[in-house]
Amino acid sequence: MRTAFISHSDCLKHEMISGHPEQPERLHAIQDQLVRSGIFDYLLHYEAPLASIEQLARAHDMLYVDEILACRPAPDRLIRIDPDTFMNQYTVQAALRSAGAAVLATDLVIRQEVENAFCCVRPPGHHAERRQAMGFCFFNNIAVAAKHALAEHGLERVAVVDFDVHHGNGTENIFDDDPRVMVCSAYQHPLYPFSGRDTVPGHLINVPKGRGLLSQEFRDAIRSRWLPELETFQPQMLFISAGFDGHYEDDLAQWNLIESDYAWITRELMHFADRYASGRVVSCLEGGYALSALGRSVTAHIKTLMQG
Repeated sequence: MRTAFISHSDCLKHEMISGHPEQPERLHAIQDQLVRSGIFDYLLHYEAPLASIEQLARAHDMLYVDEILACRPAPDRLIRIDPDTFMNQYTVQAALRSAGAAVLATDLVIRQEVENAFCCVRPPGHHAERRQAMGFCFFNNIAVAAKHALAEHGLERVAVVDFDVHHGNGTENIFDDDPRVMVCSAYQHPLYPFSGRDTVPGHLINVPKGRGLLSQEFRDAIRSRWLPELETFQPQMLFISAGFDGHYEDDLAQWNLIESDYAWITRELMHFADRYASGRVVSCLEGGYALSALGRSVTAHIKTLMQG
């Protein structure tokens, strides 16, 4: 399989307060583990472009986009967006690269230049709502990509699947009234952002699970709740919000997943994409804050993407 790996050095310049879990070292941990595993050089490497205003405005309110783009703190200063989310002088550029990576990944996959793609970027995106930044997120990278596939490539149905341990409230908010997009989210509840509507068959598939979740319960939930709905919907492309903070080593939640669980769900989604979505898969990094576990889990995810 030809797998694109899309990133940019600008994503390392966005920093928040000292000790913040969403830190530049996350990307270093992933790349270091990919190198150690021997697969880094076999990926097809691309630099993330800047997302355009037009691309952002498909997922976000134009006034909100303008407000974020206007936030340019002075050097060594931070703007506080919410209790856990800050902007420095490089944040806007990094956020534009993160969304731009997802758009480029979509283009590469649909043009069949690669079979699938992983966007190794930060800030993450799935908490960013149409008109609000929150939860470390500014632009909803995966939503921007899905909207791009619909608007520019003429797709009629796509699915966003989100296995980050935190509910993807932003993605749910953006696609709430768009029947062309199915959103599947499995997440710990109760846990930040304390959201998640009831499931709407054929459109919104929420699978909240309590603390202490083990591998078998996670896999059973995906098999019984996600896959039948996806088979009925038959999307033409899969977008993955790939969060790895459900790993048992990650302190921001209380699930007990391991690397093989991320390989398993990736394999299940790829098999589904091969049957119904012409093999089209784009994955974007979301959470994962225990650095060693993050590097190992992303490597398991990418290895599976590469194997097909």
